[in-house]
Amino acid sequence: MTGVPASAGGGTGRPAPGGKLGAAAVNQASLWNIANILTMVRLVLVPGFVLLMLQDGGYDPAWRAWAWAAFAVAMITDIFDGHLARTYNLVTDFGKIADPIADKAIMAAGLICLSSLGDLPWWVTGVILFRELGITLMRFWVIRHGVIPASRGGKLKTLAQGTAVGMYVLALTGPLATLRFWVMAVAVLLTVLTGLDYVRQAIVLRRRGLAAERDAAREAAGDAR
Repeated sequence: MTGVPASAGGGTGRPAPGGKLGAAAVNQASLWNIANILTMVRLVLVPGFVLLMLQDGGYDPAWRAWAWAAFAVAMITDIFDGHLARTYNLVTDFGKIADPIADKAIMAAGLICLSSLGDLPWWVTGVILFRELGITLMRFWVIRHGVIPASRGGKLKTLAQGTAVGMYVLALTGPLATLRFWVMAVAVLLTVLTGLDYVRQAIVLRRRGLAAERDAAREAAGDAR
């Protein structure tokens, strides 16, 4: 989720030689900033995580620990690339597309692997993935009326999901195995509640957008008379 201002790409503030060709070169260079690189690393970690998770049938504690490490790195890079992009104005079109894909991909990989191994009920995976995909599509549905910002509840949901999936990836036993069940229960609850809240926000945003469009159309018709 990134992009570098022209001045940060080594520009002087004057038009680059070659007009459009010079501008294209600056835009191409801006793709390779630290925030985008972290997003790419997260995308690469997804197949790596799956391979580690499924080694030796998926039940070897050592391989599961390595898989957890890959998952943890992916979740940490998600925090840092977003922070860097916002702080240093590193937003690019690539980042806008790749960052949410990377987020959903690593979470989906963890959930599907856990359910396929029998560690997590499929209905839990289904609820979380349905919510994530549905909210993403809904954001695109209302984007011409405005952007639905990430809420505190949504951020807490992401933290709960990441913590719960990470605990299930590890071969935990005893009290920790019981604790991860409750962490996942909280994650599922937050997933549903925040999903419903985003639906409410989308409906309100769309209604306001449509009302504004109708008002603008009436004003335009009045001016045309």
